[in-house]
Amino acid sequence: MATDRISPTAHYTGYTWFHNGLSHPSLATAQGRVMYHGLRPLNAVSRRLGTPTLEGVLLARHRSIDAQLEAAIESGAVSQVIEIAAGLSPRGWDFARRYGDRITYIEADLPDMAAHKRRLLVRAHLASANHRVVELDALAESGPRSLAQLADSLDPTKGVAIITEGLINYFPTDAVLGMWRRFATTLRRFPTGLYLSDLHLKADNRGIGVAAFMRLLSTFVRGSVYLHFESAQAASRALADAGFEQGVARIPDAVRSADGSLDKRGARMVRVVRAETST
Repeated sequence: MATDRISPTAHYTGYTWFHNGLSHPSLATAQGRVMYHGLRPLNAVSRRLGTPTLEGVLLARHRSIDAQLEAAIESGAVSQVIEIAAGLSPRGWDFARRYGDRITYIEADLPDMAAHKRRLLVRAHLASANHRVVELDALAESGPRSLAQLADSLDPTKGVAIITEGLINYFPTDAVLGMWRRFATTLRRFPTGLYLSDLHLKADNRGIGVAAFMRLLSTFVRGSVYLHFESAQAASRALADAGFEQGVARIPDAVRSADGSLDKRGARMVRVVRAETST
């Protein structure tokens, strides 16, 4: 399968994780390497000017989600994970490697991306019994590629986490609210339900420098970047309306990149959502 049917963000983020020591070389593509190094001069200028960098945003959200998922697994609350639109993220491979048969990790993606990810894992001998990649349409209410049907394959006696990283802000608000309702409905089928995601808010993304960054991001992803909610409080209300019992959207800690830089402005541009359900 040609990789031109995979989004540019998947290639870029995949290489960003690898460059910063978070991923396996087999999950870093040649296209991602070209894109990453092509954007390095722009990121360097942004750092000198004190404006946010794409790398800073990506690292902050990724490590925050990792930390919260780690805590949920270590506590025993979660032992099954569904990551929707994982792309070339190393998280599934990494968590399956670290936790072994303590967890079941499912990456759920569109057909082209799922097939490409499976092939990479097999070729690099990274595939494992507790980690699988399946096809899923995040917008489907029912049917063979729906979240509801995927959840039927899980153990109803064990806690589940759903993760969306780099997905929500590329859909209009109505689509996001529909996804959140489906996520909450699915998670309520299990003793513990945890939803983790990144989210950009209007209140965090104002100013000339930030506006320029958002325009660049829209060009980079070849589409619109939506800011659905004015504030964290508005996002929490929407999560409650969707069926979550608790929902917060917090600013993640900045993460130092491989070159030693710490992009606090980038970290403040993104929130990490944590929402919970219980039976």
